[in-house]
Amino acid sequence: MPHIVLTPAQRKVHRADAHHLDPVVLIGGDGLTPAVVKEVDAALAAHGLIKVRVFSDDRTQREAFFTQLANDLNAAPIQHIGKLLVLWRPLPPKEKAVDEDRKPGPREVKLVKYAKKWGQRPEIKQVRVLGNERITAGGLVKRAKKPRLKSAKKASDT
Repeated sequence: MPHIVLTPAQRKVHRADAHHLDPVVLIGGDGLTPAVVKEVDAALAAHGLIKVRVFSDDRTQREAFFTQLANDLNAAPIQHIGKLLVLWRPLPPKEKAVDEDRKPGPREVKLVKYAKKWGQRPEIKQVRVLGNERITAGGLVKRAKKPRLKSAKKASDT
């Protein structure tokens, strides 16, 4: 598969984003083995933008690794500087797991407390309400009451 072709402006943005990154994959003396290619593929799938360090003094060999990784993994070659290679591939869309038993999470609620005197502005507050909380008529956030469980001993006496 051919690698992704980017414009110089896009490449510049990715270079800037990769500046603070540490190398994720290291290519040692054995060179570009299938295990190394698999690790680079996994890192690209997880992060999208990665740095790879090559422990080889041969520049032509490093350039060959760079182009081979970009072609094999359908990634964009961003930068080859010294012994560091920077590769980018767009992240795949994540599938969201649908759980039928899952309850709703926190929600933002707007509370409006009207003033007692006529002509004054009402007090408006944004409140975060968790799944086990409720809002009272007075505008307070309280935890929802749960039915109290009786012990097995007391249940058998009655």
